[in-house]
Order: sequence, then C-alpha cells, then structure tokens
Amino acid sequence: MKWAEEIRGAAAFPGSFLKWIMLGSVVGLLTGTASAIFLISLDAVTQWRSAQPWLLWLLPIGGALVSYAYMKWGKSSAQGNNLILEQIQNGNERIPLRMAPLVLFGTLTTHLLGGSAGREGTAVQMGGSLADWFSRLIRLDVQDRRILLMCGISGGFGSVFGTPLAGTMFGLEVAVLGLISYRALIPCFAASFVGHLVTTGLWGVQHHIYDMGQIPALSGIVLLKIVFASILFGWTSLLFSELTHYLKRGFTRLFANPVLKSAVGGCLIIAMVYLTGTRDYLGLGLPLIADSFGEGVSPFAFLGKLLFTSVTLGSGFQGGEVTPLFAIGASLGHTLSGWLHLYGPFLAALGFIAVFCGAANTPIACFIMGIELFGSEGAVYLFIACLVSYVFSGHSGIYSSQQIGASKSSLLSIPPDTRLGSRRGAFKFRRPKD
Repeated sequence: MKWAEEIRGAAAFPGSFLKWIMLGSVVGLLTGTASAIFLISLDAVTQWRSAQPWLLWLLPIGGALVSYAYMKWGKSSAQGNNLILEQIQNGNERIPLRMAPLVLFGTLTTHLLGGSAGREGTAVQMGGSLADWFSRLIRLDVQDRRILLMCGISGGFGSVFGTPLAGTMFGLEVAVLGLISYRALIPCFAASFVGHLVTTGLWGVQHHIYDMGQIPALSGIVLLKIVFASILFGWTSLLFSELTHYLKRGFTRLFANPVLKSAVGGCLIIAMVYLTGTRDYLGLGLPLIADSFGEGVSPFAFLGKLLFTSVTLGSGFQGGEVTPLFAIGASLGHTLSGWLHLYGPFLAALGFIAVFCGAANTPIACFIMGIELFGSEGAVYLFIACLVSYVFSGHSGIYSSQQIGASKSSLLSIPPDTRLGSRRGAFKFRRPKD
C-alpha cells in the first residue's frame, strides 16, 4: 500500500542519518589522532631545525632517502592527493594503508631538514588511506566507499587546521571543480567535527590564531581595491600552480631517477638560501604569516616563499601546499596594503584565504575558513576575495586530478570528466548567441 511505502521511506532517513554519523565519527577519530601525532611531531622537528641550522646541509640526503622509500614501498602512494581524488570520482583502485606512514615520514623529513612545504597534503593523505582501510574493513559498497573517502579528506583538513566547517566543505568541493555532493554532507561534517575535537580536546593540540584587525567601512572605492587585490591573488595562485607543475615535469625529464631528482632539488634549496641570505622561506612559513599580521614583511617575500615551495615540491619532496599558500597570500596582502592604503592585517587576511582558494578551487570552503579564523565582521570582503580569486586563477590548480565539473567561463566548452592536468587542448570556445 502507498501509505506503508511512505512510512518505510520515512523510516529510512533516521537510519541513514545514524549510519553516517557513526561512520563519519569513526573516520574523525582516526584522522584526528593521525593529525595530532603529525602536528606534535611537526612542531618538534621544526624547533629542532631552528636550533640546529646545520641540518639544512642534509636536505639532499633526506630527499633522496624519502624518494627511495617511495620507490621501494610506495607503489601508488606516490600519486598522493591525486590518487584519493581519482578514487572519489570514479576509481576502483585501493588506496594503500602504507600511504599514511610514508607521507608522515616524508613530510617530517622535509621539514626537519629545511624544505619549504605544508601540512594539508599529509593530513589529507593520511585521512584518505585510513578511511579506505576502514571501508574495506566493514566492506562498504563502491558508492559508500567514495563518501567515506570524502570523510577522510574532511577529517584530515578540519583537524589539521582547526577549522571543522571549512574541512566539511573542502571534502565536498575538492574532487570536482564547480560541483558539490550533498549526499556526503552529514558524514563529512561528522568526520571533520570529531577530528577537530579529537585533535584539540583529546590530544591538546593548539592552532595558530591571527587577527585581521580593523575592517574598513563598505564603500565603492574600498570594493574596487578589494577586487583589484583579489585579481592579483588569483593570478598568484595561477603562477604557483603552473610553476610547481612545470618544475615537476622538468625535474622528471632531466632526472629520471627520483632519488637523484630529490637530491638535486635539495642542493638547489641550499643554494637559494645562500643566494637570498635568509632562511625565512623554509618550513611551513608560520613566522612569515605572523609578520604579515604584525610588524610587516619585505615587499617580495611572497615571491620568495612561492619559489622555495615550488622547487621543494617540484623536485619530489613530500608535504602539502596549503600553509605555504597561506604565507604567500598573507605576505602579498601586506605588501599590497601599502599601495592600496588599506590596513595591513586586513588585506593579509584576505590574501591568506584567497590565494589558497584560487589554487585549490574551493571557494565555499575557503570563505568558511576565513570566518572560522578571522570572524564574521569581514565576511563580505572574505567572500568577494574568494570569488574573484577563484575566477581569475583560471582552470588551474594544485590538484592535477581535480575534475572540471562546471567551467568558470560560459565561453568555454569542456568535455565531461576533463581533469586539470589534461585540460590543454580540451577547451573549445563557444560562440555567443545573438
């Protein structure tokens, strides 16, 4: 009978809700614990590197060692974040559990010896590998496995940055540019929220807090300045993404052996340190971010961090891109503030999220992150910065396996399932209708 079917249908919703709350929470527990171990270890190796400057000279050896470990045991783990994105899209390849310890070891080695890299990639890869292991343990079907992989991304991202709402949206947005799967909304939130609670509450990890300070009154001239700065933020995202991918291809062509490639990259980083006369661009870049919100940075600090990070990642070192992108954006924002006559920390905050937004193609997640980190008073400006940067970064990004679900321009026609890494030659211009 029709009413009986309606009752059964209504009863399915609470069951599904409880199922995904529990599954997402388990992933959050796993990813939150992994992120806490990673963040505590990362803080320790960073302090050790600062106290022992001579460790920089071991960077080529460390890079070679990590590349050898990936050659010997990594297998598909070498694809990193892109492997996880491809499995969410339509893949049926297993994500090896070994990805978690390998990327943890590789990233800590990079930071201990002075490479310029981030932490998001490590958290996401640990989250994805743990989520896939859990999905095999409880024998989920293909569709539910993909949702759990999205939970792994959300749990890793939300716990490593202390932004559970942004982590939720990041897991939903990142796999396919321009499209969001709301079916995974509840489990991704559960994973990100529980992961954040585990990292901060259970393990006592503290996250960095920045203050964007004075927010200008809304006016036409202020909006024009914000849009102009955001265009530059988007172009900076484009430059970082394209340069990093170009260096990855270039290093691979020149040095077919990954061990040799990373060793040469380590030597280049050492040479760059002594050419620039500073170590400010090594590691995560947290001091650079703090200075962008405080006493200020040199006008081209953003370019220095961009080059150091692109060479580090391009030559095969392990680590993420996001925290260096925060540093690039914040320092660029502070530099632009003098020219645009806007408050330095305010524009640093916009650059902080906007450069990351353009590189990751996740405008909603970045906007929410801005509110979680800086408060809601500047929400309008944060939203504008994310939207403009997202558009002006073009069809480029740090994740080459990210699918283009919706073009950023109505004048471009893109075949279905096109990925950022294969976008060249895939676009066709549409003729505008009369």
